Amino acid sequence: MRPSRRSLLTAATATATAAAVTALPTATTADAHGHLKTGFDHLSADAYALLAAQKTGIVTNPTGITPDARHIVDVMHADPRVNLTAVFGPEHGFRGTAQAGGSESRHDDPATGLPVYDTYLKSGQPLADAFTASGVDTIVFDIQDVGARFYTYIWTLYDCMEAARLAGRRFVVLDRPNPVTGRTALGPVLHREFASFVGRQPIAQAHGMTVAELARLFNAEFLDPPVALDVVPMTGWRRSRFFDAYGLPWVPPSPNMPTPDTALVYSGTCLFEGTNLSEGRGTTRPFELLGAEGIDARWAAAANELALPGVRFREAYFAPSFSKFQGRTAGGVQIHVHDRAAYDPVRTAIALLVTAKKVWSGFAWRPDGWIDKLTGSARVRTMIDAGAGPDEVVGAWQDELAAFRRVRKEFLLYR
Repeated sequence: MRPSRRSLLTAATATATAAAVTALPTATTADAHGHLKTGFDHLSADAYALLAAQKTGIVTNPTGITPDARHIVDVMHADPRVNLTAVFGPEHGFRGTAQAGGSESRHDDPATGLPVYDTYLKSGQPLADAFTASGVDTIVFDIQDVGARFYTYIWTLYDCMEAARLAGRRFVVLDRPNPVTGRTALGPVLHREFASFVGRQPIAQAHGMTVAELARLFNAEFLDPPVALDVVPMTGWRRSRFFDAYGLPWVPPSPNMPTPDTALVYSGTCLFEGTNLSEGRGTTRPFELLGAEGIDARWAAAANELALPGVRFREAYFAPSFSKFQGRTAGGVQIHVHDRAAYDPVRTAIALLVTAKKVWSGFAWRPDGWIDKLTGSARVRTMIDAGAGPDEVVGAWQDELAAFRRVRKEFLLYR
């Protein structure tokens, strides 16, 4: 990734963004009890002062909840201090009724009566037109991310920021934890010619950022001119901690992200979507179970021989209830992470791709080039096809990853 074309922001935008962050509670401090407080917790505790006299719309989904598991739309709608007038739903929908690749159409929410607009697969001027039609002054974003470039909610964030700028609307991001920590960025960086909804801009495959940090990076690096942006940070979050350290309720951000354990492996094993192997959709352990008809114990044995840090592989058999190999028995591996701090999900996935191709003659990439969109270039596919080993493949992206890490550092809010 290249250095920022405007260093960080233009002088005026940098001042505004800094003020928006520093006017709120210090992002790295915990409350008196050492508990994590999300961006919404701080917004509501401040009597929604940031939204005063604004017709407000919110981009959210079932993960937009309070610590006691109430949905923030229901909370805000019932509070006379905020004028919530519209909701915007991403992939899977605002209330989460749609499967992968689906959304909820324009409707009125039965619980609140609020109009719900569908943002899925909308961007640019069509999405800006939806914001204009809704009549809102400010658009708020509050969705739980899982830390992977190809998880579409961060590109919903990007698309909504761009559309808000086109529509002349203000944009506010309420922060939530990166559930797999924010210690560092991992994996290849997207090449622009491979941009899609699973990667709009050149960031690393496992970005190691929160949504508020990403919003700051997007605004400075990729939106020209930038949108009028405010971010409401968390307090009490530490970059080295996993989601379960805080006692917050986990709501699946999408139907195949049932637990934080899924998120831990997802930024790597989602690459199996680009192959003819099952990535475990249709099982109780999506992205932890991988396999296909005809694979046997040799794959787990080959993967274990690599002695990858923090992880072991078990020979496994499963029959997905939907998706690839529906109702048929697939053989493969189950991933067992025994040391989360040492585990590298991207390197592990590359090793699994390499070993699967070696032990199973039926291995194939999806013919639509999906693996290139997921990895952000043709490099991973072509190197594995040429017989490269895991270390060689991982080594090929280190220079671009180092460049991204340098840029990323400028936008981090937490220690």
